[in-house]
Amino acid sequence: MQSDFIPVIAPIGVGDDGFSYNINADLVAGKMAEVLQAEKLMLLTNTAGILDKSGSLLTGLSLAEVDDLIADGTISGGMIPKVGCATDALKGGVKSVHIIDGRIEHAVLLELLTDRGIGTLLMPSRIGAVSAWV
Repeated sequence: MQSDFIPVIAPIGVGDDGFSYNINADLVAGKMAEVLQAEKLMLLTNTAGILDKSGSLLTGLSLAEVDDLIADGTISGGMIPKVGCATDALKGGVKSVHIIDGRIEHAVLLELLTDRGIGTLLMPSRIGAVSAWV
């Protein structure tokens, strides 16, 4: 940061066998956010965010609520690794994680600079949470 340099980190690893392996990019991003003690982690996906069983967007969740949604099968399939890295990041000190639809033009700005956002905001607990949570 002091050098005005933005690193690009490819999610590639090398195994003991010397071969290169693709690492889940969300996992890499989450671990980087933990190491950097980031204020926010933003994960872009091809869905609106975390959806309830009827397909409606859940705009704000705590770690406890996420655990309940995984246990009851609401969060499933491909969202499990994304939510897993998000919860690990929160447990590792990241203050908030946003899961948003990267297909929407200006998605990051809409999430960060509007009262309600457009995705799912995850925080360690609801205490001190933003009023936009429904």
